[in-house]
Amino acid sequence: MLRVITLNLNGIRSAANKGFFEWLAQQNADVVCLQEVKAQEADLAAHMLAPAGFHGYFHCAEKKGYSGVAVYSKQKPLAVKSGVGVPEFDAEGRYIQADFDDFSLVSLYLPSGSSSEERQQAKFRFMEIFLPLLATLAASGRETIVCGDWNIAHKQIDLKNWRSNQKNSGFLPEERAWLSRVLEELGWVDVYRRLHPDTTSECYTWWSNRGQAWANNVGWRLDYQLATSGIAERAQAASIYKTQRFSDHAPLIIDYA
Repeated sequence: MLRVITLNLNGIRSAANKGFFEWLAQQNADVVCLQEVKAQEADLAAHMLAPAGFHGYFHCAEKKGYSGVAVYSKQKPLAVKSGVGVPEFDAEGRYIQADFDDFSLVSLYLPSGSSSEERQQAKFRFMEIFLPLLATLAASGRETIVCGDWNIAHKQIDLKNWRSNQKNSGFLPEERAWLSRVLEELGWVDVYRRLHPDTTSECYTWWSNRGQAWANNVGWRLDYQLATSGIAERAQAASIYKTQRFSDHAPLIIDYA
């Protein structure tokens, strides 16, 4: 079994203080994709750079305390690639890819557009350049899993208050249509939805820190594992871990045969 976990940490040091690394040690994960590390490698303790039993790889943002992605893997990758080749986004630390013998794995942090119209336009620019990269990955012949915080809830069942969010970043019609293209035109498979096509309240992976969103389960499904068809068919089980909170997101855990 190949166990893949993805989680937006909202700060690796903050998550560490909430017990993330103790929890991770019990998960029997083979590969872990992290987003929003919010640190430079020089600032991290050894167990954060590479927890016991793992190799660790980071693509950090140039700006301190911002963005950044990472991969932990039990097996050493054949190759690791950072960035999408566009300086605007590579400075923000949004993409890291690890290639193994029989598959590739990506940790992705797609920009959020919720803070301003300027950031929404940056999000649209990223989506525009990322679509052909996804097409290239899909056509490469290698089985690939793209894990991460996509910052888009795809369908109405993917967030609690869909009616009131239709004009808000993360549920805009053009964002949802883009994700549909990724799945329908490029052939990527939403692995969680393949295993759980109808879940609503159980599917959320993010809750706002405002109000009582967590207590009332007013959530969004923003974290995905999108996979090429061959490895997607091998998915056996998917779960979202909510017993402890390490961040405003929850870990998405998928087991592949």
